[in-house]
Amino acid sequence: VLDLASVAHLMQCVDGLDSACFSKPALNDFMAHDAPVWAATRSRITALLELGPEGCGDLRDNAALRARALVPQKSVRMHLPAYIGDYTDFYASREHAYNCGCMFRSPENALQPNWLHLPVGYHGRSSSVFVSGTPVIRPQGQLQLDKSDPSKGSVMGATKLLDFECEMGVFLGGAANTMGTPITMENAPSRIFGLVLLNDWSARDIQAWEYVPLGPFVSKNFSTSISPWVVPYEALEVFTCETSALSQDPLPLDYLRDPQYSSFDIELTVDLQGADMLQPARVSTTNMKNLYWNIRQQLVHHSITGCVMRAGDLLGTGTISGSTDDALGSMLELSWRGTRQVTLGTSGQVRKFLQDQDQVTMQGRCSKTIAGTHISLGFGSVRNTILPANSLPPPLLPTEPVLSAVPGGAGGRYVGWKLYGFWRSSCSWRVRLALAAKAIEYEYVPVNLRAGLHSAAPYASVNPMQQVPTLEFLDTDTGETVCLSQSMAIMVFLESAFPTSGLPLLGGGGLITNARVLEMSELINSGIQPLQNMSTLTRVTVATAETNGHLERREREREKERDKETACLHIYTLSACIS
Repeated sequence: VLDLASVAHLMQCVDGLDSACFSKPALNDFMAHDAPVWAATRSRITALLELGPEGCGDLRDNAALRARALVPQKSVRMHLPAYIGDYTDFYASREHAYNCGCMFRSPENALQPNWLHLPVGYHGRSSSVFVSGTPVIRPQGQLQLDKSDPSKGSVMGATKLLDFECEMGVFLGGAANTMGTPITMENAPSRIFGLVLLNDWSARDIQAWEYVPLGPFVSKNFSTSISPWVVPYEALEVFTCETSALSQDPLPLDYLRDPQYSSFDIELTVDLQGADMLQPARVSTTNMKNLYWNIRQQLVHHSITGCVMRAGDLLGTGTISGSTDDALGSMLELSWRGTRQVTLGTSGQVRKFLQDQDQVTMQGRCSKTIAGTHISLGFGSVRNTILPANSLPPPLLPTEPVLSAVPGGAGGRYVGWKLYGFWRSSCSWRVRLALAAKAIEYEYVPVNLRAGLHSAAPYASVNPMQQVPTLEFLDTDTGETVCLSQSMAIMVFLESAFPTSGLPLLGGGGLITNARVLEMSELINSGIQPLQNMSTLTRVTVATAETNGHLERREREREKERDKETACLHIYTLSACIS
């Protein structure tokens, strides 16, 4: 990862660029520059990173600067790329709109009368836009008491129909338009800074009760997740393609008519992994070309009233679905409103909607061969895990795009943290709490002990003891991939490696206090926990009622003999004590 703040002095040659913007905690100031400045900056960065003779030697030939400016991606903590002032979500995929209309109305009336005449949208909550990796807490709200009789009112509860929506996000840039002055189709491209992946989480049962007559409200305001990498609009132009609709019929009004009506050929995938699945399962593969209303038309319509659009504002395209069953962009469509099951690969699991501890990962990629040269461009991923309702938010929730030094962060020795654990394992939770206390971000890999995944080859190669938890990380000083497998050993290591970071793990009150904490922990480990350990419980034979009865009869037969033995023992003990 190139730290632009470290090379800001090398960017001063870009006309119109205030290179101080790269020392700010977010991209808003850079986004506010004009489109030609974005292009010139991108060209300059490309030259700095080029290793061949076409490149610039300012970075390539300066070893000290390279060491400061080029940071291993594993050691970088990602944040929101911008302060998002306003967020609007559209409903622009014809296939998605048609599918929803069929489910809730009929194929004949699937599209509302206005749908083919304007991009339908609604205003979302910018405060609820989070970066990839931020857990999603299952929302609560009003649910219709009787599905067949709305007159019976509602009850309060956690959503049972939690859903993802596969979308693209569009970050705006440039100088804000004057209030009352719409953005035209001609200048719309100069206001689009770049694109990200976007997952607009939805609570379908809450939505069903609340959406008439003004549309969704709290069913969509609890979380929207985006990928941290913004791909410049200019970089996507080579991947321009026809939309799946090819043309628009009826023709839009003049202000919405795009003479270059098109989209981008961006393949989008959605993977789902349950808590007891070792590998994710692909549930959807769709494409951005399945947008009927393209992103230029969405922006132009949004501003037709003279609405002010600012740098850092975010537009969501709406769920992007294709025409085949494997190209549907939501569980609502994949399960057809819960009437069919979605098979999760070869795991044997099925879903209709999302469960707690499910992890949803969306990825995007463009690829094209031009004159024999293959070009590929990735968006990274947006990956989030669902937590149960009423869960406490995780510590250090990355809600603001601020740069921070964290253990194992930029320039740190230990990077690439990965924790293998099981949700029922108290030892796994002990390590998760320790990592949170030390503000260490990590990838969580669920290992289902009940399903025997700890004995499967992929995990057994990581931990031959086949136990959880296992903490894996890279020691950049030695190049060794380290695996630690005992929770207390892990905590002692973390406290020793990061004694002044975050919260103390061993009491923080000196040697004696730390020893007391370890003492209590060992008492729990050796005395209490083994009785709850699953590997112990599976080896304990539970006596049946018949066996108990047999033992009871034998016990009665020997009762007199035992009484004699006990009396003799008491006498012997008394004699020994007197002696």
